[in-house]
Amino acid sequence: MSVWQLRMEPDVVYFPAEGFLTGDYLKEKLTELQKQIPVFCVMDGKEFLKDMPDADEAHLFDAGIAAYLLNPLKSQYSYDDIVKEYVHRYVPAVEEIFGGSKIPAAGKMTPEQQESYAGHQAYAVFAAQENMEKLLKEQGMWDLYRNVEIPLVFTLRQMEADGIAAEKEALSVYGAELAERIGELEAQIYEEAGEEFNINSPKQLGVILFEKLQLPGGKKTKTGYSTSVDVLEKVKNEHPIIGDILEYRQLTKLNSTYAVGLVNYISDDGRIHGTFNQTITATGRISSTEPNLQNIRKAFIPKEGYIFVDADYSQVELRVLAHLSGDEVMKNAFLNNVDIHATTASEVFEVPIDEVTSLQRRHAKAVNFGIVYGISAFGLSEDLGISRKEASDFIAKYYDTYKSIKAYLDEQVAHAKEKGYVTTMFGRIRPIPELKSSNFMQRSFGERVAMNSPIQGTAADIIKIAMVRVNMKLKELGLKSQLILQIHDELLIEAAEDEVDIVKKLLVDEMMHAADMTVPLEVGVASGNNWYEAK
Repeated sequence: MSVWQLRMEPDVVYFPAEGFLTGDYLKEKLTELQKQIPVFCVMDGKEFLKDMPDADEAHLFDAGIAAYLLNPLKSQYSYDDIVKEYVHRYVPAVEEIFGGSKIPAAGKMTPEQQESYAGHQAYAVFAAQENMEKLLKEQGMWDLYRNVEIPLVFTLRQMEADGIAAEKEALSVYGAELAERIGELEAQIYEEAGEEFNINSPKQLGVILFEKLQLPGGKKTKTGYSTSVDVLEKVKNEHPIIGDILEYRQLTKLNSTYAVGLVNYISDDGRIHGTFNQTITATGRISSTEPNLQNIRKAFIPKEGYIFVDADYSQVELRVLAHLSGDEVMKNAFLNNVDIHATTASEVFEVPIDEVTSLQRRHAKAVNFGIVYGISAFGLSEDLGISRKEASDFIAKYYDTYKSIKAYLDEQVAHAKEKGYVTTMFGRIRPIPELKSSNFMQRSFGERVAMNSPIQGTAADIIKIAMVRVNMKLKELGLKSQLILQIHDELLIEAAEDEVDIVKKLLVDEMMHAADMTVPLEVGVASGNNWYEAK
C-alpha cells in the first residue's frame, strides 16, 4: 500500500490487488463502502460498472459525463484537464506518467506508474466533484445529468455486456457476394479506362479521369486531382466509369468494415459486444463503435427462444421542430396525422393535397429535413438538381407557409450570438464559438449549428430518456427480454417469445411518453427473426 500527500487536500490511498487483497475482496469492500457514503466519484462510470455491476445509481458521480455536459465540444475528457478546469491546479497527465499518450496494459505498468495514475485520477474526480455539480446546477443541467445521463450509463453498460448475436456464415456469404461484385467492377473500370491502375489511389484515378478521359470538373491540388464523392457526383453523367467507381468504393468499404470487419468482433459467446459512446457528439447523440453496428442487419440474430422487436420514432426531429417553434400549420399536420411532406408540397406548390405528385413530395421532403439543418439555396439546388433561383424561391415559400419556424430559427441564431450557446428542450447546452469567428464561412456554419442543435439535441435527449424508461420498465416487470441496441431514433429488444406482445406495448408506451410535447411522438414497432426483418 502506498500513501502520498497532496498539498492542502485529503490523502489519496492506493490499494493494489495483490496478496490477500484480491480483486474480489476489494470489490466486496467497495460494495459495502458505497452504501455508507453520500457520493462515489469515478472518472468513467461504464468502466467502473464492469467491476461494480451492483453500484448504486443514486450515489454515483461520473466526472467524465459531467465534463462532457459542461463542455461538449472537446474530443476527450482526461482527469488532468478536469483538475485544471474545475480545481484550478496541476496534476501530471497520462503522457507524463507513462511517457506516451496511451495507457499501457496493467501488466506493463511499473508499481510507481500504477500508483501515480490511479492516485491522480482518484484525486481529480473527488476534488472536482463539488465545483462540477455546482456548475451543472447553475447552468440548468443538473436534472439532465442526474435523471438522464447517469441512468443511461447503467443502461449502456448493460447493453454492452449483453451484446448482439451475429451469424458468421451470413457475414461470410455476404462477403463472398461483395467480393464477386467488386471483381466485376474492377474489370469493368479497367475496360472503360483502357488500362489497369490502382482504383484506390486518388492520384492515379485523377490522371485517368481528368487527363486520359478528359472529363470536366478536374481540380488539381498539390497532390493531384481531387476525386472526392462530391467531385465525382458532379460528373456522374459524363462517363459510365464514374458510376462504377462510386459503386466500387461503396462495396469495398462495406466489405472491409462489415463483412470482414464484423467477424473479427464476434466473441466466444457468438455475440458482438460493441461500445456505445456517451461523450462523443456535441449534440448529445450516442455513437456506436468497435464496431459501428448500423448496417448488415440480416447478419444479426436473436438467441434461441427469442425474437427481435424493433421500435423507431417517426419524423422525431420535425415533431420537435413543430413543438419548439409552435408553428400551427406544422402542428396541425401532426395532430391530424396528415403526411407532413405532402402538406408542405401542397402549401408550397399551391395544389390540393390529393394532387401532389411524387416529385413534388420528394422536393418538399428535402426541404423539410433540410430546414432542420439550416440548408442554403445552394445546398438545396445541389440536392434536388434545380437552379439556385428555384431553390431560393422554394425556401422562401416554405418560410411563408411555416411562418413561426422562420421566426424560431432566427431567434436561435440571435440567442447564440448574444449568449454564445443554444439549449435543447431539456437544458443541454451547445456552445457555438464559430459565431465569433472573423471568417464568414465559419460564422455561417455557426448559424446553421444554432438552428439545428436545439432540434437535433432535443431528439437525442428524447431517445436517451426512452432508453432509460424502457430499460427500467423491463426490469420492473421482471422480464427476460433485454434492450440490446440503439441506432439513431431506433431501439432493438431481444424479446423472449412469450413476452413479445408485452414488449411491443411497453416500447410504444415508454417511447411515446419520453417527452411532453404539443404534438404526439409516433412510434412504429415490428418484429422478426433477424434485425432486417424486425425493421
